[in-house]
Amino acid sequence: MGRLARINLWNEKIRIEPLPPENILKMWIGGRGLGVYLALKEIPPRCDPLSPSNKLFILTGPVTGVAGVPESGRWCSVTKSPLTDTIHDSHSGGKFGPMLKFAGFDGIILEETTEKPVYIWIHDGEVEIRDAYHLWGLDVHHTTQKIMEELSAEVGRDEAKNIKVAAIGPAGENLVRFAAIMNDKNRAAGRGGHGAVMGSKKVKAIAVLGHEKPRVANEALFREVAKEAARKHRENPVTSEGLPKLGTAVLVNIINNAGIFPTRNFRESYFPEADKISGETMAEKYLDKKKSLEEACWGCMITCARYTRAKSPFSGEGGGPEYETIWAFGADTGIFDMHAIMKANYLANELGLDTISTGATIAAFLELVEKGKIPEEKLRGLHAKWGTPEVIVELTWRIAYRSGIGDELAEGSYRLCQKYGAPEVSMSVRKQELPAYDPRGAQGHGLGYATSNRGGCHLRAYMISPEVLGVPTLVDRFETKGKPALVKEFQDVFAVVDSMIVCKFSTFAVWDEDYAKIISAVTGWNYTKEDVHKTGERIYNAERAFNVLSFGDGEEYDTLPKRLLEEPIKEGPSKGHVVRLHEMLPEYYKLRGWIKGRPTRAKLEELGLKWLADRLEEEGLLPG
Repeated sequence: MGRLARINLWNEKIRIEPLPPENILKMWIGGRGLGVYLALKEIPPRCDPLSPSNKLFILTGPVTGVAGVPESGRWCSVTKSPLTDTIHDSHSGGKFGPMLKFAGFDGIILEETTEKPVYIWIHDGEVEIRDAYHLWGLDVHHTTQKIMEELSAEVGRDEAKNIKVAAIGPAGENLVRFAAIMNDKNRAAGRGGHGAVMGSKKVKAIAVLGHEKPRVANEALFREVAKEAARKHRENPVTSEGLPKLGTAVLVNIINNAGIFPTRNFRESYFPEADKISGETMAEKYLDKKKSLEEACWGCMITCARYTRAKSPFSGEGGGPEYETIWAFGADTGIFDMHAIMKANYLANELGLDTISTGATIAAFLELVEKGKIPEEKLRGLHAKWGTPEVIVELTWRIAYRSGIGDELAEGSYRLCQKYGAPEVSMSVRKQELPAYDPRGAQGHGLGYATSNRGGCHLRAYMISPEVLGVPTLVDRFETKGKPALVKEFQDVFAVVDSMIVCKFSTFAVWDEDYAKIISAVTGWNYTKEDVHKTGERIYNAERAFNVLSFGDGEEYDTLPKRLLEEPIKEGPSKGHVVRLHEMLPEYYKLRGWIKGRPTRAKLEELGLKWLADRLEEEGLLPG
């Protein structure tokens, strides 16, 4: 039976608890699903996310660290987001997740807060709270190194090399609303400000080391399903060729050639200089292949990780940049200097920032400057113009330390643009900045953005797969008919992927039935593909219910920035299109069994969530 470590930071009490009973786990699986269940039970939905009332759940899934399950080296954090006020899960790869499992725990619950900085040390079933005063203020890389050196005196230098650390940098300490939790130095649970929640609790880092390997319930079935999943990965061109060869940046030219590569804060959708910042260019000029392999996630067949080196005047080295980062610091700000993009990425990793929200907030800021909304004296001499390489490097520093105008950018683009009287400039949904795909040229993707429970996100329903990449089959990206059903299917299956937890890239090769077989083999449950869809639907409805309880989520929030709904793309392969959300949303609500964006009692009871329907009714928040 799995275990959770509940850590009360105020009184420094540590309680080891079993995972919830099997009937609960079957309904929520682990990871994201278990996280929303625990959040509904333990987090006051209307609490200030940066207050002691909020909790941070660091979770694995049933397949985390199970050798033979492709892409099973992941973990997630679940909390109420300081950026969005929604329930929020943020995921990361690397090797931290499996090592937490090897250390004897399926998850950690951080509650309350401490007055002095601490770090958590978990090793072979033991949990300790340790002083981190000497670590406060350090960047992620320095923090990681110091902890490993410190613990080497106890476990030995050779063993210390295996310690994995998840830490916050100055951005988390300074409560930047999109601060990340970084692990293995260059991996990020990036979106939604989980690093700020960790910073508000004065937890600098979590270090883990263990030797307990997880077991599977049905070895014979497991060997069979693992072999089949591996075969599908080897035969799929995305997982066997595109991602291994060029990493996520393989998408730069593909998305740009489709005319949906957002440029200069989504004012344009085609970037003429895209090839200068593409995966092909990165592989040819900047990639360290040996170090890239060392960066690969635990148990990964795909090995898409990149390790790069930039040259003067923006010299440096480190993990990444990923596709989203290249876009956010590149096309979205009009910059095609790859050295500057890489440098901003290295800084974001070291300082602990979500690169999507950082770059997108800078892009919104540049538009505000262009419109004359920002007083000149606030710039302190900064040359804040489109296409200026030094601006992304300088502002990344300023945001992390809340220095000058960086203090205002650290609140995210939604709050920044509201402050300066131009809310339409923020390209966000539920206050979270949109990622690197212009939905005007991919209608289903637009619906996925609008209905994402955690705010603007491409990973709730990656409709780029069918609408651009042709996986599993190519559909007309400009058509709205049939998209609501496809979006719902992706959202539900992806919720289970995030609960197992495995990498979303596995979905290029395997789908619902494969996941059902893996869950069955590992847990011993008799899981079917119908169970996968029902479980995903339950998780999605529970998340929406949390948001309704938090801030009254519903129809008015299921929308997109006016620019994407009203301003047609001006040039390129997607010219003339806007997102026709009104053609998709009613059908989506019908398929979900929602009224005006809110779950009904009938739907919640169908999903075994009567207790949640009762709670919504008590608050007067049930529709109908």
